[in-house]
Amino acid sequence: MQNIWSIAGRSIAVSSLALALAACQSMRGPEPAAQANIPEGYSSYASGSSAAEQGYKEFFADQRLVQVLDLALANNRDLRTAALNIQRAQQQYQITSNNQLPTIGASGGVLRQDTLSSQKPMTSYNVGLGVTAYELDFWGRVRSLKDNALDNYLATASARDATQIALVGQVAQAWLSYSFANANLKLADQTLKTQLESYNLNKKRFDVGIDSEVPVRQAQISVETARNDVANYKTQVAQAQNMLNLLVGQQVPANLLPAQRVTRITSSNAMGTGIPSDLLNNRPDVRAAEYKLSAAGANIGAAKARLFPTISLTGSAGYASTDLSDLFKSGAFVWSLGPSLDIPLWDWGTRKANIKISETDREIALSDYEKSIQTAFSEVNDALAVRQNIGDRLAAQKRLVDATNTTYKLSNARFRAGIDSYLTVLDAQRTSYGAEQGLLLLEQANLNNQVELYKSLGGGLKANTSDAVQIQQSSAERKAAQ
Repeated sequence: MQNIWSIAGRSIAVSSLALALAACQSMRGPEPAAQANIPEGYSSYASGSSAAEQGYKEFFADQRLVQVLDLALANNRDLRTAALNIQRAQQQYQITSNNQLPTIGASGGVLRQDTLSSQKPMTSYNVGLGVTAYELDFWGRVRSLKDNALDNYLATASARDATQIALVGQVAQAWLSYSFANANLKLADQTLKTQLESYNLNKKRFDVGIDSEVPVRQAQISVETARNDVANYKTQVAQAQNMLNLLVGQQVPANLLPAQRVTRITSSNAMGTGIPSDLLNNRPDVRAAEYKLSAAGANIGAAKARLFPTISLTGSAGYASTDLSDLFKSGAFVWSLGPSLDIPLWDWGTRKANIKISETDREIALSDYEKSIQTAFSEVNDALAVRQNIGDRLAAQKRLVDATNTTYKLSNARFRAGIDSYLTVLDAQRTSYGAEQGLLLLEQANLNNQVELYKSLGGGLKANTSDAVQIQQSSAERKAAQ
């Protein structure tokens, strides 16, 4: 009879193990295919390798900006928080990975008790090592949780990279904002001086009775408008510097601030976009979404594993004796070993509902992944759309500036000669000032667009072009490679 039970027990154990190993291969299920409708090319394709392949120290032409970027990467608080999140995710992954190994603990104790079989209290001593409720991962539940923690760690690291790329772009554009706020302030100062000269001239003509008071008041309006612009641009300069200090995480040294209007932001003569597949590799936010999709798939595996029995192992080995002097003698050695089985029978559908929740979470992660791809291509195409026409706009605006400046000079000469009224001069002066302001706005937009295209292509993660970027495989990719 004992042999029959022994054979039956071995058969059940072998069958359970075979079923468990088979279940481990299919518990997670197939990975969903993304349908992001990726375009075959960009709206305006620029040949050559992607500008994102360049490190920011080679891409940006001004070494003052490069030094400001180095300060920002060392001191920015958002980037520091992102780095700390990586450390947290790494430790969480380590904890989950450790759950695959048994936890061994030491124990010792002294027990004094009174029993009915003895006339006096007895004392017992014990010391040993033990394993408590170590789960035998037949169904891959713990392994799936480990994969989930790994993918979340990789997603957190990619989120940190995305934060760095965004920071590089924000610092460069804030540095440009400071430069052009100063340029607008200088233009407003020059305009104010010109308006004051016109005001003094009209006042003298009024004092000697050549003109009426109307031109004087018109000139005064222009003076006060210019003064308002000067005050406004002083505020913009201060705000741009404050924003730059916030992004950098400290006070930016004065020698690193642009004293003159920046005319060139990058050392690259051509802004290559590369092929569309390069974008998926260079954009860390897309990689982060992919890791989260893989993590959601691992959660499904863990939820499905909960449908099967949970087998745990508890054991201990040590010494026990009623006499402390005999505790470590050979006859005092004791051990125990025993499995425990938790079989789900009826939980009112809770475990199946958890599977449905995990599957829904994966569908959400899939949608987010597809959206991140679409967003990446949209941002690149938006930057390219601006780039495609910015040259024509700049050329036209420069011609407009030349024409309005010439008109102003001619109108002023005719006014001084007594041919035209001051109203013609005033109109020409306003038009010229507006054209100059428009040119500064377009020049800033052109430089900002170069930064935006570099950022949207995934540039800014590397300091030097020769640096290598390591892309880790997700748990889904590792599973597919096996």
